[in-house]
Amino acid sequence: MKLEELVEQFAQHVQAETEAGLRADAKAANRHVDAYLAVFDALRARGNTGRDALAALFKHPRMDVRVAAAAFLLRHRTEEAKAVLEEAAKGKGMVPFEAQQALKRWEEGTWALDPA
Repeated sequence: MKLEELVEQFAQHVQAETEAGLRADAKAANRHVDAYLAVFDALRARGNTGRDALAALFKHPRMDVRVAAAAFLLRHRTEEAKAVLEEAAKGKGMVPFEAQQALKRWEEGTWALDPA
């Protein structure tokens, strides 16, 4: 599968997880989380080329997609990812809260979405 297709799948599953969460459909939300985790594993298997491809989502129109990509890329693209998360964290709601938590875990040294 092409990198662009994997990146698009990641974005689609993040969006679907957000929407399922808003409907309080935990089962569907968990399926989409599992799917975007698998997509990230496929991207990560391609090394930094795969990670760099995911960074294209830093400019995605949806905040949930930007935040998810940034959370996964904190170790690889630290400054850019932190900037995305810091901007999102200024808002109110679930996605800004998730951005705040990603930043908090990064600062604490407990972040582990993409270990070295």
